[in-house]
Amino acid sequence: MPRSGNTLFASIMNQNPSVAATANSITLEIMKDLYLLKETDVFQNFQDHRSLDNVLDSVYVNYYKDWPQKYIIDRGPVMTPSNFELMQKHFKKPFKCVVILRDLMDVLASYMKWYTETPDAFPNRFNCKNDDEKLSMVMNSKGAVAKDLEAIKNAYNYPEICHFIKYDDLVKNPEEEINKIYKFFNIPYFKHRFFDLDQVQVNGMGYNDSVVGKDMHTIKTNEIKKEYNPYIEKIPKRIKDKYGHIRF
Repeated sequence: MPRSGNTLFASIMNQNPSVAATANSITLEIMKDLYLLKETDVFQNFQDHRSLDNVLDSVYVNYYKDWPQKYIIDRGPVMTPSNFELMQKHFKKPFKCVVILRDLMDVLASYMKWYTETPDAFPNRFNCKNDDEKLSMVMNSKGAVAKDLEAIKNAYNYPEICHFIKYDDLVKNPEEEINKIYKFFNIPYFKHRFFDLDQVQVNGMGYNDSVVGKDMHTIKTNEIKKEYNPYIEKIPKRIKDKYGHIRF
């Protein structure tokens, strides 16, 4: 889910010149949009599945063909049932998934802290009157959190290809957790540093957070540690009652 250490994870992994842990990726959206062309009148009028499937088969190869890294960690909800089905049919290669887990109340408290202290954060751009309405918007059924929860739920059905990391473990014992990832991927280990971190850049490009709100993807660079977030106590009761059971 968002606010679960994805940016921290990418910053660490991208120290390895052979690895590219991407920002939020559009590759699955490309796959979905191409697949949905099969529902259009033009396609239905002349159903050339093989030719369109050839395009679907080549999405990842073409998207990443100019990237110099040997290993790509593409960030997206690949384990939703529909995305997973598309990947199984069209990717044509084995793949593995890293799933970072964080209790949903901690995720929502992180959102609260961010949008309360950041006036241009996207939850503040709508006519939401209070935290209940803002967090309800974050939790809308078509949003990133809902999609990622669906992906996480399905990922438990495929333990042979999914490696689970708890956010709390990542920030408490980052070296140990990163070592586990290298073993899971079965790739040569790289000696990472866990201090003096870099903001996430991939191939010279970084996040443009003016789109979603300042510092959405900014990490603290001096050290890795968990800090208490007092906003956890300010989450509205209705939100806690509805979502508080989602823990990992």
